[in-house]
Amino acid sequence: MMFGLPGAALAIWQCARPENRAKVGSIMLAAAFAAFFTGITEPLEFSFMFVAPVLFVIHAVLTGISVFIAASMHWISGFGFSAGLVDMILSSRNPLATHWYMLIPQGLAFFVIYYVVFRFTILKFDLKTPGRETEAEMAEMEGVEESISQDEQGESRNESLARRYIAAVGGSSNLTNIDACITRLRLSVIDTDKVNDALAKKLGASGVLHLNKQSVQIVVGTQAEAIADAMKAVSKKGPISAVLPTQTVSPQVEAVAAPEMKNDTPQPALATLVAPVSGEIVMLEQVPDAAFSSKAVGDGVAINPTGELVVAPLAGTIVKIFATHHAFCLESEEGIEIIVHMGIDTVALEGKGFERLVEEGAEVVQGQPILKMDLAYLSAHAPSMISPIVVSNSDDYAQLTLKAEKQVIAGQTPLLAIIK
Repeated sequence: MMFGLPGAALAIWQCARPENRAKVGSIMLAAAFAAFFTGITEPLEFSFMFVAPVLFVIHAVLTGISVFIAASMHWISGFGFSAGLVDMILSSRNPLATHWYMLIPQGLAFFVIYYVVFRFTILKFDLKTPGRETEAEMAEMEGVEESISQDEQGESRNESLARRYIAAVGGSSNLTNIDACITRLRLSVIDTDKVNDALAKKLGASGVLHLNKQSVQIVVGTQAEAIADAMKAVSKKGPISAVLPTQTVSPQVEAVAAPEMKNDTPQPALATLVAPVSGEIVMLEQVPDAAFSSKAVGDGVAINPTGELVVAPLAGTIVKIFATHHAFCLESEEGIEIIVHMGIDTVALEGKGFERLVEEGAEVVQGQPILKMDLAYLSAHAPSMISPIVVSNSDDYAQLTLKAEKQVIAGQTPLLAIIK
């Protein structure tokens, strides 16, 4: 704490970009002084543990080695508060302290070790420790802050986030309409080339779809409706400037890493979903919606329905039913988050063809009816009735196993096994 972390701080400062070293140096100096004098290490550790977790692992290993050496050699000081200089001086008078002064040369050696190891690791793996952000990244984030007016003070988190999403899609002047589906912001813009995909993903989006020159969808998860409402609210307060992309925007969605879908179950399942609707199995990659087929929303499977009753695939809480009744989110006691989305672009039907059978917040059992569909009407008016069933937090699990093959029956046929 007294010696090693200041060595890490020196490495972080020296690895910062030249134009950022003055700013990073002042931060690292204050954090290193706190660690050395008082033993309070959090300000320094928090500067790298989230952006470069491997450095925190290295720090933990080196700390363990240091303590092992001191204990083996019987260099004992002890501490009463947080193992800084003040503690060392006070503890040196403790009758139980032996050869405490040997901790000083050991500490100096670990100062060098920390410096060398941290510097090598940062440069070798190009870790984005403080001050190593690229000019483009810095410009983007500075642009976001500049686009936020003083109106942001006192706003909710969603409203603050909404302002940043407006800035990412080209600002108020580029945004013509705001809508949402259960997991996506559905936005109409004047020019999709002004949409900053990279910034949207920095804000938490798992994917950005450019449907055409005037339509873009941003996958933000089940808070999409709340963010859309906040975007409408903050846009009425005044214009928000754009943060334009620094490079050509790719018209593709970056898929979220998802567990491998397999057809066998080598390990016991944490839970098994049953089919929420009767019909024919369709692989998720074949769903005619890029957000689902790319697995940006999560991994799973789809069903082309032949039945009209939609049931809960697993016992849990209905955490969200969209106002147009075309989709719902369910969270199980195990924390599995499931999205059942009936049809493609059925949100545009404004609830026609759907009947809600339970309310948001209801506790349901597996197989309990949730929605009733007018399948004839929906098949005639929706682009497709292929219905994705995805686990939105699928990256938390080792594997999703497909249990069904072709035809499934609502509430009866095992559909997906979740392997922890």
